[in-house]
Amino acid sequence: MQTLKVELGERSYPIHIGEGLLDRPELLKPYIAGKQVAIVSNATVAPLYMERLTQSLAGYNVLPIVLPDGEAFKNWETLQLIFDALLTARHDRRTTVIALGGGVIGDMAGFAAACYQRGVDFIQVPTTLLSQVDSSVGGKTGINHPLGKNMVGAFYQPNAVLIDTASLNSLPERELSAGLAEVIKYGLICDEPFLTWLEENVDKLRGLDQVALTTAIERSCAAKAAVVGADERESGVRATLNLGHTFGHAIETHMGYGVWLHGEAVAAGTVMALEMSARLGWISEQERDRGIRLFQRAGLPVVPPEDMTPEHFLEHMAVDKKVIDGRLRLVLLRRMGEAVVTDEYPKEVLQATLVADYRALVDQLRG
Repeated sequence: MQTLKVELGERSYPIHIGEGLLDRPELLKPYIAGKQVAIVSNATVAPLYMERLTQSLAGYNVLPIVLPDGEAFKNWETLQLIFDALLTARHDRRTTVIALGGGVIGDMAGFAAACYQRGVDFIQVPTTLLSQVDSSVGGKTGINHPLGKNMVGAFYQPNAVLIDTASLNSLPERELSAGLAEVIKYGLICDEPFLTWLEENVDKLRGLDQVALTTAIERSCAAKAAVVGADERESGVRATLNLGHTFGHAIETHMGYGVWLHGEAVAAGTVMALEMSARLGWISEQERDRGIRLFQRAGLPVVPPEDMTPEHFLEHMAVDKKVIDGRLRLVLLRRMGEAVVTDEYPKEVLQATLVADYRALVDQLRG
């Protein structure tokens, strides 16, 4: 097992990473203050891991809360099911909410913990690669709104993060690839040597090689922990973690939540960010193509939806959280391994990025 730490003063917390950690209650018990524990999961993950986690918490009054599975249910109505269960079971302020699942469950359980009786303890137990390397770390919680993704929520840090890498053995191939989109992101924004490592090991990652997966998760979590420790509430450098997300969130909102997985939309959105960075002259076309090829090897889409027009993108991007005083800020690459958040770009370059023929670009790479 490896342990990292998110440094936030009195609110610092550990990230435990290893195989079989669901069966190690000693890693959870120091972060559970009372006797009441609510495990929030979904209809897909609960049959796989709810009983094991409940057995690890023998001696506690465990309340299982099982939600419907999917991004389409990341809304007020489903959030209320958590509150209904907590109130019906008379959970008090010393209860601990544990999120057992992927990013949707982590975001919703965390938001519920932030709100219930004005804040109760919270532990993340992520079971997808995307949630292990990204959403479980950093305290972003929330739900979607029909007009924009993750537009309602709170910053609320967990007490601990427990990453059992063995849970990835039950992950569908499509979900695994979606998680790799966020892993690749770290190489692009702040760790170019990691990008090289990923190029050498992406096939092992897709093959569920435990050593390679543990390395990728550790390196990704270390990068995110460092950024969150420096900028918890995304007033500066933390925004660079959103490379490709502004374009990607527009895709998710337009297509309907859950039609494209978050990582799939981020991959296509990051290709657009690479294209815009190349058009600005910040990276070369060869570097742009390097990123595209890696996303392809990870089994991810690199072309935005055919039916999305520039007007569709601009409409949805206008609701993005990075819009300040009416100006759309984008995360782009100054160079490979260095991201920047900026609103200082010619509008015609953004327009050219939105109308670019990505299908032809991909065909050219194949040739």
